[in-house]
Amino acid sequence: MDLQISGNTALVTASSSGLGKASAKALAREGANVVVNGRSQDSLDEAVEEIREVATGEVIGVQADLTEADDIENLVQTTVSEFGSLDHLVTSAGGPPSGPFLETTDEDWYDAFDLLVMSVVRLVRESADHLAAGDGGTVVNITSRSVKEAIPSLVLSNAVRMSVIGLEKTLSRELAPEIRVNSVLPGPHETRRIRDLIEQGVERGEYASYEDGLAARGESNPLTRIGKPMELGDTVAYLSSPLSGYINGTALPIDGGLGNSNL
Repeated sequence: MDLQISGNTALVTASSSGLGKASAKALAREGANVVVNGRSQDSLDEAVEEIREVATGEVIGVQADLTEADDIENLVQTTVSEFGSLDHLVTSAGGPPSGPFLETTDEDWYDAFDLLVMSVVRLVRESADHLAAGDGGTVVNITSRSVKEAIPSLVLSNAVRMSVIGLEKTLSRELAPEIRVNSVLPGPHETRRIRDLIEQGVERGEYASYEDGLAARGESNPLTRIGKPMELGDTVAYLSSPLSGYINGTALPIDGGLGNSNL
């Protein structure tokens, strides 16, 4: 399927690994010029090379810390300077630390809000005029299924990520019709973090092999498996394309049916 985004420009944050990288790869494969972002230059360089192997557009990497306002400003400006436009913004960020409420400090709360919410606020603020100048600008926020159902020991993710959904819904009205804004809510996917956890379980004797650990992770899912990162990446690319032109203000779970929420 041609998603009709060839020649467009996409900025994907926190895309040197995980679901951000899968989203950047999906957009690049569809012909978009893609800016890949990460904090570690080594990881960023590796991701750019990997994505270029499937890209039909141009791919560059820009180092930036999403908790730094100046870095975000430079990230957006570099994107526009390099490609002359910005059509699609995909916001992603690493997750905050786990832990119960009574062990979570004020600093933990402020850090989580800065990483998960203010990064999106600043990115959209810097990008909005550029996105509106094109023909069908889009924003897709990668959040978590925790905005639908609280996950034990993830109080920061459960509470703070809800702000991104409130922001998304507000922006979907304020920025329309020039810009559509949606979110995706991933369940477990086979990212590096999950692979590391499974490998640690193998070392502890919890699983006989990586394959057994991977199967165990998917036992509670109706599809009897966890997600593949590109399944989410392809969905992000679709939401960025004109083929999804009537989808706006939606928070879409991508969890294989794992969640029990009706909405």
